[in-house]
Amino acid sequence: MYVGTLSFDVLLGDVRSLKEKRSVVRPIIAELQRKYAVSVAEVGDQDLYRRARIGLAVVSGDTGHLTDVLDRCERFVAARPEVELLSVRRRFHGDHDD
Repeated sequence: MYVGTLSFDVLLGDVRSLKEKRSVVRPIIAELQRKYAVSVAEVGDQDLYRRARIGLAVVSGDTGHLTDVLDRCERFVAARPEVELLSVRRRFHGDHDD
């Protein structure tokens, strides 16, 4: 079993309130869940209205499939015109980890 995680740090465009932030972040999270069957949530910077940290996890028995899903999720977020992707942190965890 392998677990892959991504942590996105994104800057939101023309957002002036936490309510507007939710209207941008929630559809991204919902689309990632629907399209790629991953677990995803806003995991940080909840009190900042122009920044968001989104965490994503996927479990697979095959590292190739895991890498492919993470790559597609990263490209999806990077291609969104309403956000600027500042950084991405990728981690893999496998059976050999303690």
